[in-house]
Amino acid sequence: MTNYMNDLNKTVELLWGKLEAWGDQAVLMLPNILVAIILLIITFYVAGLVKDWLEKFINRFSHSAALNNLILTLLYIGMIMVGFFFALNVLGLDKVVISLLAGVGIIGLALGFAFQDIAANFISGVIIAVQKPFGVGDMIETNDYFGTIERITLRTIDVRQTTGELVRLPNKMVFENPLTNFSVYGIRRIDVEVGISYAEDLEHVQQVVTEALQDVKNRVKTRDIEVMYDAFGDSSINFKARFWVSYSRQVDYVSAKSDAIIRIKKAFDANDILIPFPIRTLDFGIKGGEKLSEELQKINAQIKNGQHLGGNGK
Repeated sequence: MTNYMNDLNKTVELLWGKLEAWGDQAVLMLPNILVAIILLIITFYVAGLVKDWLEKFINRFSHSAALNNLILTLLYIGMIMVGFFFALNVLGLDKVVISLLAGVGIIGLALGFAFQDIAANFISGVIIAVQKPFGVGDMIETNDYFGTIERITLRTIDVRQTTGELVRLPNKMVFENPLTNFSVYGIRRIDVEVGISYAEDLEHVQQVVTEALQDVKNRVKTRDIEVMYDAFGDSSINFKARFWVSYSRQVDYVSAKSDAIIRIKKAFDANDILIPFPIRTLDFGIKGGEKLSEELQKINAQIKNGQHLGGNGK
């Protein structure tokens, strides 16, 4: 019993001595603790002021809300971390600072391997936000999807297809693959393919088509209408009528092309210009070259001869 009490007393004395040592150390560190607390308060206050000032400054040069928020958040967190590390340094916890930095590096490396695709989409989103190859409302075609951009984030791009479906494309796919922006210049060329009869006056047809397309919907008047022949077809001479229209939506392109086809058809009807049907020649000869008319004549002749012979028999 006596030994037990002695051990207990020693334990209490050791614990009390440790507490006294901690208390003495706390008293000695009290000024440093106060300085560290004040330093953290100043850090938060200054970081908030800098963030507000930078927000007004960045908004003048960048209209991407996602990118602006990302930059401001990173700068704010960076300033807070710097103040936190200075506070630990004031408290004499240099080893803790080194350990934290090492831990942050290891965690960042592990997260980088674990979330490679997310990181790639994020970085691609940042580059897209900086370069601005397209914007909300633009008509684009990429990765076999064609539609209007509805939303751009740092991870995905939302594209509303012309048939109504919403496609959410990862930024990495958009950044790494070819992309066509139909809205970047605000105009687009329309090519209408037409075939006419071999008997038509080609120069007259050019004049008729050019006059018919003068007042087509949304046509850009400063661009000339081009009517160019490009092929001898099986039953027609083919040409392309080319003109430019103002373009902001796909309906601008579709309605202008439809209007052009209607106008060309009306002009051809008014000028007796023929758009021929496909013509096929049927060959009934074993070696080739036998015409259907000749075959019909032979058959008619055989029928007449048969009827004549039949009449004589009676």
